[in-house]
Amino acid sequence: MIIQDDIPNNINIRIDELSDPVIEIAKQAGAAILEIYQSVETYTTEKKADDSPVTDADIAADKIISKKLRELTPQIPILSEESLIDFETRKTWQAYWLVDPLDGTREFIKRNGEFTVNIALINQGRPVFGVIHAPVKEVTYFGFNHKAWKEMSGQRIQIKPKSANPIKISVSRSHRCQQIDELLAKLNNFEVKTVGSSLKFCWLAEGEIQYYPRANSISLWDIAAGEAILTAAGANMTDWEGNQIDYTPSPSFSAPPFKAWFGDFN
Repeated sequence: MIIQDDIPNNINIRIDELSDPVIEIAKQAGAAILEIYQSVETYTTEKKADDSPVTDADIAADKIISKKLRELTPQIPILSEESLIDFETRKTWQAYWLVDPLDGTREFIKRNGEFTVNIALINQGRPVFGVIHAPVKEVTYFGFNHKAWKEMSGQRIQIKPKSANPIKISVSRSHRCQQIDELLAKLNNFEVKTVGSSLKFCWLAEGEIQYYPRANSISLWDIAAGEAILTAAGANMTDWEGNQIDYTPSPSFSAPPFKAWFGDFN
C-alpha cells in the first residue's frame, strides 16, 4: 500500500513493508526501558522546560528509536519528544516520524507499569500508522489502512471497538482536571476505567472503553500513535469542536483538547 508519492525526494512509503520493522524497533526500545525499570529502585530524573520529568530510560529509548528509524527510512525525518527540531527545519516536512520514546514517564517513576513506547508516521498532517508497545505488559498495538491489531504472547489478533451499556469512559490517571470532572458529573449510566499513558487509546481500539476525553495540555507525540491505531480500528477522534487534529509542522508541539469515542456517544 503506497501512502504517498510526494514526500521529500519523491520516495514512496509502503507501510505494509515498514510495519514489522517498526514494531521491532518499539520492542527494542521497550527492552531498554525495562532493563532500567527492573534494575534500579530510583531513577535519574530531570525536569524539562515544561516541568515534565525525563529519565535515563527516556533518553535510552530515544537513542535506539532514532538510530533504527534512520537506518530503516533515511529519507523520512524524525521528531521525538527527547530530540526536538526547530520549526525552520520542520516547516517543509510532508511526512515524518513522530515519537514519544517513553509515554507515561510519571507512571514509570511510580512503577505501576502503565507506560508505553509510541511511534507514529505522519503523512500530510495526519497519522497514518501507529505503534504502541507496553514493555511491562508485554503487549503491542498497531494500526494502519483501516485495520488495527494487538500482539501478545506471539499472537496477533485484529481488534475493533465495541459498544457497551453502561458506557465505559477512561480518563488520565496523572492529568485529570476539573473540566473532565464537570463533564462526568453531567453524564448518566457510565463507568470510569483509569489507566496511564497511551493505553487509553488502545483500550478504545479494542472495545474496553467507548469514550476518552482530554481537556488539559498534551503534546502531539503523546497522541499521534494512539489516534492512528484507534481510527484504523474504526473509532473516532477530533478536537472538542469536532475538527480533525492537524499534525502539519507548526511552531508549537501542543495538541488541542480532544475527544475519542466509538458509537453514538461523543
